[in-house]
Amino acid sequence: MVGKQGRVTGRIGPGLVGEVMVQVRGGVEAFYAHPSLADEEFPVGTIVVVVEYFPPRTVYVARALV
Repeated sequence: MVGKQGRVTGRIGPGLVGEVMVQVRGGVEAFYAHPSLADEEFPVGTIVVVVEYFPPRTVYVARALV
């Protein structure tokens, strides 16, 4: 999971649990998402990269360099 890119489908920010869609296992799955840095915010549609993964469905993300 770490290093995979995803698209934000639920706003991510301080104090919020957002959502990202990540391509895994031949499909696309939703994961609960938190910002990797406490003050970051990601609006819907932002491309992010997974920097930490906590099974089964939680990820911490950073903005992807696209």
